[in-house]
Amino acid sequence: MTMSEYPRFMDVDVDKDITGRITPRDGPVTVRNPHIESLPEDVLYHLDLSDKANDLPAMFGDVKFVCFGGSPNRMKKFAEFMVNEIKYKIPAGLQLMNISHGSDRYVLYKVGPVLSVSHGMGIPSLSIVFHEVLKLLYHANCTDVKMFRLGTSGGLGLEPGTVVITDAAVDGLLRPYMEVATLGMVLQHPAFLDKELCEEILEIANQNEGYNSVIGKTMCTYDFYEGQARLDGAFCDFTAEDKMAFLKRIHDRGVKNIEMESLCFAAMAHRAAVKSAIICCTIVDRLKSDQITATHDTLEEWQMRPQKIIAQYIRKQMGLD
Repeated sequence: MTMSEYPRFMDVDVDKDITGRITPRDGPVTVRNPHIESLPEDVLYHLDLSDKANDLPAMFGDVKFVCFGGSPNRMKKFAEFMVNEIKYKIPAGLQLMNISHGSDRYVLYKVGPVLSVSHGMGIPSLSIVFHEVLKLLYHANCTDVKMFRLGTSGGLGLEPGTVVITDAAVDGLLRPYMEVATLGMVLQHPAFLDKELCEEILEIANQNEGYNSVIGKTMCTYDFYEGQARLDGAFCDFTAEDKMAFLKRIHDRGVKNIEMESLCFAAMAHRAAVKSAIICCTIVDRLKSDQITATHDTLEEWQMRPQKIIAQYIRKQMGLD
């Protein structure tokens, strides 16, 4: 069989520009795996769901917004926050629950058309849950879905508390693609995001007068310490001068912030042609310090900034504002 025999697969209905860049679009959520339909059962192991054991269209068919964040507790709080933001009425006698409670890997909460999902820390953890959430949406016959990563990051030349909306994700060598070793080959998957969606979110973010919001490039690394040029890890093979020269160089090349998931999120959303955006609040200016010194209450308030922006976007899309 060839990919052309699978009309729901992206290689058939996807639009590309002259550079080969996939155009994100509305419509049915698709996958790029011709083997899925031949599986007797597609077990979404890390979400504790299955296309046979669960009625995924009934459970998730109305999903329009998927919000990812690193911490299980943070995404539980986000789900609780969204209950009030979109005036969602939980049926009498029930309560908001972690749908993936049978697995201890991730949490998954549903608030009307909104999914709140934890992705853990780093590319490998995000990659696993993104695969399974995308397949969940596919099996549920979802359409017109938008995906968001909400989180924190280290800033470069920005006041802590600044919100960065990513317009391009790059790796530690400033390359705009994610490399994946597949069958002994290194495949490069471009990490592009939806420009129009980013600009929509910036417009909403700029309505918040208490802090600054910017669009910029995000560098994604494979670890928290050496990959991010920190001096405070257990290992360090460079000087303070080396560190500052590197951070200033990438800042001069447009990098606004550094984190550990954006490259994977952007690359996988691009392959799926799903409209997506990354919104992170900076919690330290790496040109000044490696250590995070803000108080717990301040960090909590900063972490809520991307969530409030996306809540406002979702309300607008739902016609609630």
